Amino acid sequence: MAPLGASEPAETLGPDEASRLREEHDRLARAVATRSSIDEVRRGAYASFAAFVSTGLAAKFAWDRWGWGPHRAPIRSRFPLLFLAGLLLALLFVAVASLAFTRARRLMRDEDRDFARLQEIRERLGIEP
Repeated sequence: MAPLGASEPAETLGPDEASRLREEHDRLARAVATRSSIDEVRRGAYASFAAFVSTGLAAKFAWDRWGWGPHRAPIRSRFPLLFLAGLLLALLFVAVASLAFTRARRLMRDEDRDFARLQEIRERLGIEP
């Protein structure tokens, strides 16, 4: 018996073990074929861009209300509703982006682990040197 981690040629594997490894190989190959973590990174990038834009919008509304310079129209509302709406929207997008990036990182770790196991199985089966 070879030590753990040493690769054995496919001829020394028993038929049951070879078929079990082949089934695991096929399952992992299907799972690793698409990287769903990339979709989460894309979702996080879109949310980050939207957070950037909505932060700028909130800053514009704050400037219009409290910035120095001439004010064209009198302030009619007691509460800065537009600023608060922009700020709330920016915070929402930041939360969505952080959740998407966290989920993407978790998925990347799982995908990397599955790919490493797939490589190990391929070496044991003699599919790849």
